[in-house]
Amino acid sequence: MIWLLLVCLTATLYMVGLIWFVQIVHYPLFALVGRESFLVYHAAHSTRVSLVVIGPMLVELGSSLALALAPPQGVPVWLAWLGAVLVLAIWALTFLVQSPQHGAMAGGYSPQLIQALVANNWWRTLAWTLHGGVVMWMVVAAWQARIA
Repeated sequence: MIWLLLVCLTATLYMVGLIWFVQIVHYPLFALVGRESFLVYHAAHSTRVSLVVIGPMLVELGSSLALALAPPQGVPVWLAWLGAVLVLAIWALTFLVQSPQHGAMAGGYSPQLIQALVANNWWRTLAWTLHGGVVMWMVVAAWQARIA
């Protein structure tokens, strides 16, 4: 199961890096697009971002749930379940908060919606960062069990 842990680590750290880029660079730039270009820009964003997030998010979800059900030797069960809970929280935030906000933004430029998108995305950024830490902790625990 160590291979699954490494798959989870790879997908999770990819998403941690991506969410920080989105939070610090990409989402705030929505405010600079302007009304006349916003609809085209947002539609292109929605299409292109899907290409880089759907696969890794699915891998992260599947591997996190599998690890919770069968953690590798040395990984505390509670830690594996914490990772799974964080991933489920990320998915809930994505589909219950971020996706509806993007849906509303598809109606046109709104500084208030952009500001809300950036503010609310901090919760996903925090959850992904915490999940990255949890998975790294799991790797260390599994490694220590292997060399002990």
